[in-house]
Amino acid sequence: MKKIFLSRPNIDSNEIISTKKVLNSGFLTEGKVTQNFENIVAKYVKAKHAIATSSGTAALHCAFESLNISGKKILVSDFTFPATVLAIEQAGGIPILVDVEKESMNISRSLVENSLDKDTEIICPVSLFGNSLENDFYRLQKKNVVIVEDAATNLGTKLGTKYVGNLADITCFSFHPRKIITTGEGGMVTTNKTKIMEKIRSFKFFGKKNSNFENHGINYKISDILSSIGIEQMKKIEQIIKKRIELAKEYNELLSKIDGIESQIPSKDSRHTYQSFVCYLTKPNIRTKLIRNLKQNGIESQIGTYAIHCLPKFKNCNRLTSLSNSEFLYQNSISLPMHGELSSNDVTLICKIIKNSI
Repeated sequence: MKKIFLSRPNIDSNEIISTKKVLNSGFLTEGKVTQNFENIVAKYVKAKHAIATSSGTAALHCAFESLNISGKKILVSDFTFPATVLAIEQAGGIPILVDVEKESMNISRSLVENSLDKDTEIICPVSLFGNSLENDFYRLQKKNVVIVEDAATNLGTKLGTKYVGNLADITCFSFHPRKIITTGEGGMVTTNKTKIMEKIRSFKFFGKKNSNFENHGINYKISDILSSIGIEQMKKIEQIIKKRIELAKEYNELLSKIDGIESQIPSKDSRHTYQSFVCYLTKPNIRTKLIRNLKQNGIESQIGTYAIHCLPKFKNCNRLTSLSNSEFLYQNSISLPMHGELSSNDVTLICKIIKNSI
């Protein structure tokens, strides 16, 4: 039986050659190769600054530390991976969980405004699975609200003519193997604010500023080995995205004919990059059966992501509104295979099993 993986990184001989070059150089920690990687990402998203980190979680932690959030309330999407909220807590912030829209799976401006109060200075929306936030969301910046976007999954996503990474005050990406491009592990912060960039660079490098250790800090450096992989990955990012969009179109055409399952709806005027292809089942108690049936046919799948308030660690987190959509998606969403090795025949088989299951 052929195995159809949930995700597969797009790695070829170029990454192997690139890493060997760094290994042979004798300089393995963060250096000029990482600086080059940062410059490439900054130019791609058209941001002034890009700062590489050891992971997407580290990128978020750096962002929150740069804003001195200790003791402050931070509005954050409830439908997300735990790393988003853990980074807030690590920096001393107080997470306030906010619901998402069922169709887009993202937080919306109306949902945030229902939770805003005079003490709200910072919000952390999560743009999920390659789907951008709505354009209206970013106008909250005009209300003196700082937006730290967890865009771990969204490198390459566009809203109109602008890239995610040049829309929020601070944007954080991940390079985990399931993401659009990968370095194995790694992350990146982008911002147009020079002072924030300087604080992040200091924090991720033991609190060093110029030649002195002046600030609170930690070691979140990334190695030149991983950055060399990132440079090669960036050369083919548009090719990777094009393939995912083509596969998503095939999925959507087939799934639209099946009652009981709905695909994530892209935001208006956006380029959804389909880091993951996530759907939700409209009837309860079907997902477990579907995942089991797919597995029996050699097909990997998993839940979309988590409703933070449903996890034991976060059961006492503050919330100001209902989190019903997030909880529904946590219980009923499913992530289907999405990667460059996937074929049209694979997509057809997956959708056939879905139809037979529901």
